[in-house]
Amino acid sequence: MDKFRTVLDFANKQTNLGFGLVALLTAGGEQVFSSAVFNCPCSDLNFLYGMVFLLVPALALLLLGYILSKKTWKLLTGVCSRRRSARSRWKSLTGTAAALFQISSVALVAPSSWIAVALLNGNYYECAMTGTNVSAFEGLLCGAESSRVSCRQQLHRFPCGTGSDVPKVVRDDVLLALRAQSQILGWLLIASVMLSNLLLNCLARCTSPISYQQLKFWGAYIQEESSLIDLYSAEHAKELAERNLKSFFGRTPPKDIVTPSSKDWEKISSLYKFRTRDQFYSTLHRYVESGQGNDSAMMRMASILSNEPADNPPAVLGFVDEGRMAL
Repeated sequence: MDKFRTVLDFANKQTNLGFGLVALLTAGGEQVFSSAVFNCPCSDLNFLYGMVFLLVPALALLLLGYILSKKTWKLLTGVCSRRRSARSRWKSLTGTAAALFQISSVALVAPSSWIAVALLNGNYYECAMTGTNVSAFEGLLCGAESSRVSCRQQLHRFPCGTGSDVPKVVRDDVLLALRAQSQILGWLLIASVMLSNLLLNCLARCTSPISYQQLKFWGAYIQEESSLIDLYSAEHAKELAERNLKSFFGRTPPKDIVTPSSKDWEKISSLYKFRTRDQFYSTLHRYVESGQGNDSAMMRMASILSNEPADNPPAVLGFVDEGRMAL
């Protein structure tokens, strides 16, 4: 898990390279998995066995994408303990739906890569389809009605290449047709994913409230803030732990260390909200510019901050809570 997270952290610092790296690693894993683990049973279990190998790893990769997303835990942490009005709950629901869509768009990269490569390979699809009652193949292979049961059993044996009375030429033709179907589906999936990604990116950029260069700067800022907040948190936690241990073992009064309150942590941990006029780059940026709890500074800032309600960030700014650039 740590090694996989290291790879993802590297990918997070990239844009399209990050998605390409995740897809490449998934494709390599599928090839190893297919050659080392997969072994079609050549029985009535063919369909179930083939579909499990095709879809269950993709589901596991999807769940892993949700687990490793910072935005997932930023969204869920404390959500059950907060009390809101009906109007606030509705706004929170729409914000949650938008955040889940952004999380899913990133989490779907690995599972879609797995399914596409598996379909191009064809092994799983061949095994699964020889376990179904495919009428086209029954008409080709089966004669009299009494022989259909044994014919279907022979069809189950096609992926193994043994235990069938059907001529090898016919078996090869059936498997070749199945592999062609699998590869067609694989390329259609790749094309649809690429087209959907292009359309969503075009829509996000077209509706962007900020310019291209500012968007690049915003992405660079988010990456630096994400890295530095982990560093500062670790250093501050170490300093506080050392202070407490020295006080405990030395029996001395602890020195003063300023630590953010729970409300302060909550303010910088909430999902980012966007105002056209303010354009704070993160919740931490908004908190600092608002005066860090200093009443006079907050009153001074109130005169220049926009009074318009905060909205869910535009799709082009979906990377803000992830700590990385998504486009």
